Amino acid sequence: MPTENELKSYLERASKALDLTTAKLEREQARNDAPIAVVSMACRYPGGVDSPEGLWDLLAAGGDAVSGFPDRPGWDVAGLFDPDPDVVGATYARGGGFVHDAGLFDAGFFGVSPREAERLDPQQRLLLETSWEVIERAGLPPSSLDRSLTGVYVGSQGSDYLNRHSAHLELLDGHLGTGSMSSTASGRLAYTLGLQGPAMTVDTACSSSLVALHLAMQGLRRGECDLALAGGATIMSTPTALVEFSRQRGLAPDGRCKPFSDAADGAGWSEGCGMLLLERLSDARANERDVLAVLRSSALNQDGRSQGLTAPNGPAQERVIRSALDAGGLGPEDVDAVEAHGTGTALGDPMEAHALLSTYGKDRSDQNPLYLGSVKSNIGHPQAAAGVAGVMKMVLALRHEELPRSLHAENPSGQIDWSAGNMRLLDEAVSWPVESGRVRRAGVSSFGISGTNAHVIVEEAPSSAEAEEAQRVGNGAEGSLLDVAVPLVVSGGSGAALRANAGRLAEFLARGVGVSLVDVGLSLGVGRGVFGCRGSVVASSVEQAVGGLRALAGGESGVGVSVSSGSGVSAGGVSSGSGVSWGSVGVLFAGQGSQRVGMARGLAGVDGVFRADVEELASAFEGLLSRSLLSVMWGEESSGGEEFSGGEDSSGAGGSEVGGLLAGTEFAQPALFVVEVALFRRLWRLGVAPGVLLGHSVGELVAVYVAGGLSL
Repeated sequence: MPTENELKSYLERASKALDLTTAKLEREQARNDAPIAVVSMACRYPGGVDSPEGLWDLLAAGGDAVSGFPDRPGWDVAGLFDPDPDVVGATYARGGGFVHDAGLFDAGFFGVSPREAERLDPQQRLLLETSWEVIERAGLPPSSLDRSLTGVYVGSQGSDYLNRHSAHLELLDGHLGTGSMSSTASGRLAYTLGLQGPAMTVDTACSSSLVALHLAMQGLRRGECDLALAGGATIMSTPTALVEFSRQRGLAPDGRCKPFSDAADGAGWSEGCGMLLLERLSDARANERDVLAVLRSSALNQDGRSQGLTAPNGPAQERVIRSALDAGGLGPEDVDAVEAHGTGTALGDPMEAHALLSTYGKDRSDQNPLYLGSVKSNIGHPQAAAGVAGVMKMVLALRHEELPRSLHAENPSGQIDWSAGNMRLLDEAVSWPVESGRVRRAGVSSFGISGTNAHVIVEEAPSSAEAEEAQRVGNGAEGSLLDVAVPLVVSGGSGAALRANAGRLAEFLARGVGVSLVDVGLSLGVGRGVFGCRGSVVASSVEQAVGGLRALAGGESGVGVSVSSGSGVSAGGVSSGSGVSWGSVGVLFAGQGSQRVGMARGLAGVDGVFRADVEELASAFEGLLSRSLLSVMWGEESSGGEEFSGGEDSSGAGGSEVGGLLAGTEFAQPALFVVEVALFRRLWRLGVAPGVLLGHSVGELVAVYVAGGLSL
């Protein structure tokens, strides 16, 4: 029999092991539930949409992007349409949603040879373009992700580009396979950008991009990647999809989806490409990203055996919604709106609506209806790019505080029992304002014709004191940063590209409301790739910037407009120029003798993060010096609670006495250490990563400290 002491010792060990196991399980659960931040978006959709801003303009205006058939190789437009659905080899749909310039591609920019580019599926071309853009829109130079743990998750329904060419065996030159295989849709992105996280292409038909998003969220939570590209693309290189679904009588004759409408008469096929850049929310905050929205939770399931392989399954849709809610620890009342799959078919829409009524619509107050809409009413059904389009719509709606109207919704479908719950079809735009103490959320559904269902819950980005401070400072509060001239640096791989980029930036600034010129200048300086042809505009106002950029775009001279000698740009125009080779950056830290009273006080007055660094570093010397270091540096009696004037004083408020103190080694070297380390941290946050550190006198200690060789 164990003694009392032995039993006590055993119980203590068991209790400690239980505590450790509980803590481990809690950490694991927290990791599995970690919210995922959407830090950037890029897209191409019908209606000339080539940016998230363009997509919102289309949605907010109630735009209809459906058009006639595209003029592109592989489409015999003249003989394609026939109103008789029984005519073989034709379609009774008169149009759809098309990305009419999908074939345009700057192959040289991505290092693709002309021959390979000709064999490259337009889907892969758009994925390359939007991936580059989504990284830059996050304020990251794409080159900075080389060898990074960044994942790639792409939704794709295969390639009819391959089918169009493979019938001609003489055209098989070794590039067609890699140019059209589903696996290389993701693999090419990883190869081009040097990404070393997971890379995969998902094909679950219409739910492909939302399934890809779900997998990206899992990859981030498991630590398989630190950033993730997630999206999807569909470009119809032939009219095969239109002809095939015409035989099934599944298309709307006018090519338009009319979700949940009494006028619904089938799906309208369309095209598109959408790409998101995702990051764990905790990392996004630590890296000071602009968080557009948060992906709270998601779920997948399958119809299994139902009415038919391609028939939707209402109970399965209910289950996937409930699973997504459970995964986020949410109830139905916590979600305000649903961006539905909503293809506009007689079978699918009523089944989806009743699943939503059963899960989200019951027991809701009259003041809290579930709002229902679908982006497909505007752009058609972009197939593998549909789910990500729905997510982008909801992210934009959260940021603009408005749920845009769903087209063709004037007369809700009579096949739906709307009285079964409190659900309202968005026949008009509805204000969706931020509410104190309540988080706005939306569900996004996507259902594949093969039976794979996905549901994602999107919520507004959490408020951030740091973001509010940055916005306050960027708008000129407490020491107007807008009073200074800001350099806007633009570059391109050719003179024409430089001019085009300058023109696009000018239009962005012209249409922007509350745009911070400082933020734009920072993003251009450290968040963009640098190319051989370069130009810059120095401006102290948005109006000056727009004028200078338009001059640069037009090849004209202007005040504050300059170009690099390597760009071949002149006042009369822009021509191609050679690139410039960049070397490693070196930083030299000065020694004693460079100090002065009031140094760095002006910057601390307008940069709260820099000010916090100075105060943190100065606090390390408390009790070691005969007076407060900041009071000597800035000529003050005390630094506690002092408001910053934003000015610098070479003589100091304390007069010659303070100046004499700062001239002595006791205060001079600590002051230089504090200012130089704080300045180095600021440069580091701006993206300056030196390869060489040098120092003189006390500057040597600064160099060793910032290199990690010393601690405070």
